[in-house]
Amino acid sequence: MQLYNTLSAEERAIMIDDAGQQRLTLSFYAYAKIQDPKKFRDDLFVAWNALDALGRIYVANEGINAQMSVPAENFEAFRETLEAYDFMKGLRLNVAVEHDDHSFLKLTIKVRHKIVADGLNDDTFDVTNIGVHLKAKEFNEILDDPNTIVVDFRNHYESEVGHFKGAITPDVETFRESLPIINEQLQNHKEDKNLVMYCTGGIRCEKASAYFKHQGFKNVYQLEGGIINYAKQLKEEGLESKFIGKNFVFDNRLGERITDDIISQCHQCGKPCDNHTNCENDGCHLLFIQCDDCKAAMENCCSTECLDIIHMPLVDQVRLRTGKQVGNKVFRKGKSENLKFKHSGELPETALATAQKPADIRQKIKVKKVLLGKAEHYYVKAQVGQFTVENHELNVGDKILISGPTTGDQELVLDKIIVDGVETQSAKIGDKVTFEVPFRIRLSDKVYKILD
Repeated sequence: MQLYNTLSAEERAIMIDDAGQQRLTLSFYAYAKIQDPKKFRDDLFVAWNALDALGRIYVANEGINAQMSVPAENFEAFRETLEAYDFMKGLRLNVAVEHDDHSFLKLTIKVRHKIVADGLNDDTFDVTNIGVHLKAKEFNEILDDPNTIVVDFRNHYESEVGHFKGAITPDVETFRESLPIINEQLQNHKEDKNLVMYCTGGIRCEKASAYFKHQGFKNVYQLEGGIINYAKQLKEEGLESKFIGKNFVFDNRLGERITDDIISQCHQCGKPCDNHTNCENDGCHLLFIQCDDCKAAMENCCSTECLDIIHMPLVDQVRLRTGKQVGNKVFRKGKSENLKFKHSGELPETALATAQKPADIRQKIKVKKVLLGKAEHYYVKAQVGQFTVENHELNVGDKILISGPTTGDQELVLDKIIVDGVETQSAKIGDKVTFEVPFRIRLSDKVYKILD
């Protein structure tokens, strides 16, 4: 019985692209008493692995918290796996605003002490005595009430790219940090104000609302289903969005657009931008906002120091990062003295720019293709792109597809390729190949060989 992943993220990505099937990104949570989280975890893995469901899931004695990617054709079968448990019957699934077939590339289910790290002792208060759930229309209405205080229970890097107008946006890196800060800040408004809270999908507010009711707040409300469900209801009911900007998400997309307003800046040059990047240096992985120009110039790095490091021999890179904690702490690293245009705490509500409509890049492509490799650099003046060949051989005359979130899908036929400064007829796996590209490419782009 398979209980763990056997494919790498890269292998899974190739399989997904080759399959050409649409996938849905979704999230859900449920608080419930789970007697044996380990068995629960293993049973879920077996069921979901059979459906090619991927994602990041936490289970604990107190319930389940999941963010997932599921093939559209398996969606109902996936729902049936949830319905097998009484506490998940009729469970609301928050389907993403924007989908990406590569939002998750592994199925990771972990048993944790809690499904959200809140730092609270649940035995000291009634965790079921939660605030009043508000749908989008009701949420909009209460925001217009002058007696309302609205609080964003997300972290600084989440609220920087998008938040509700008028919200308190705590300058924190973790959910647990925000609870005592807000409690202290609002001590004098426990009875005379509406305490209205929101988060990404609603799970943080479930615990936060119970905590604040225990602290003596009389009028506590929360956005049902969080920002994800709010955006869905906006479209369905034609409501005005009081949220401005982008909703940060914890998967490979790193965000989904709610409005076309860009309210944040590239942390390196200050241009209007709300696209997050993880620093390319494996010893850093700083999470920061980076525009396409800086991404190309800095090769996905947050600083010149990291840029120098990624060009070092691998053995030297490993030596430099020995003993440093990275990995699952990536999303907690949103600040650095190198980021001159980083904002947190009190944030603006005025749009700096309007986002361009993204190309619909991962809907089923009607051509058969295989992944060749990825983009490494783009030489603007020469209009030449550099790519690393990771799979299959590349030859003059091949028809290729370059695809990425901003680039979209672009096809061209190769009439000339260069490897190591020498013009050649073919490039093999491991080669860095350059050729003319009559459009701008990004480091997030992949290159495919189109098959006859």
